[in-house]
Amino acid sequence: MANDRKDRGSSSSSSSSRDRDDKREKRNSKNPKRPRKPKVDPFKAGELEVTDYHDAKMLRRFVSDTGKILPRRRTGVTAKFQRRLALTIKRARQIGLLPFTDKLVRR
Repeated sequence: MANDRKDRGSSSSSSSSRDRDDKREKRNSKNPKRPRKPKVDPFKAGELEVTDYHDAKMLRRFVSDTGKILPRRRTGVTAKFQRRLALTIKRARQIGLLPFTDKLVRR
């Protein structure tokens, strides 16, 4: 009788773990046929220079429409360069090269 309880408990837990794995797999891969393209850090590749806060055109690539600094997961920048980039954007805002906000939102 004790063995029956063990068997019932183990079968239900293994099926639930399979269900969890299936859900995780579906969530992580939207299109399994086409793998996600890795993002390349433009600063490591040598395309851009982080410390040049006078280049407003380059800095606008990393600022949203509302004026917020875009996160790393969206731009593909490493943590080291994201910190430098944030500082550079803030300097450009202080000088007046970049606006703090692009739009005035009223309700």
